[in-house]
Amino acid sequence: MKIVAAAVIIKDNRVLITRRALSESFAGKWEFPGGKLEGTETPEECLRREINEELGIDTKVKTFFLENIYHYTNSSIRLLAYITDIVNGEISLKVHDKYEWVRPSQLLNYQLLSADIPIAKKLMEEFL
Repeated sequence: MKIVAAAVIIKDNRVLITRRALSESFAGKWEFPGGKLEGTETPEECLRREINEELGIDTKVKTFFLENIYHYTNSSIRLLAYITDIVNGEISLKVHDKYEWVRPSQLLNYQLLSADIPIAKKLMEEFL
């Protein structure tokens, strides 16, 4: 099972979601940015690396938010979501073709990756 870390970045009561580019798997789907753990890195180290590689920004992981195990057709993932702050830089897309700052109540209006939906639902509950 792959372990994947996702960043829940909140600014001005909105959360950052990114859309996977046409050249990527699950093209056109929205997600909380992040990626697969490599080697012996921790989820926090993975998030800092992945967010820097994918969005060109430096981040600080604050707290654990949610764990979700999801079984896709060809693979299973253990998704670990963390509340994360941007500490430096401006967003520059590398593997996504769009990003948006969305009110939690609007998250399910986007075609989120299936594994990310529980994160969206928990955010909606906490921001009511």
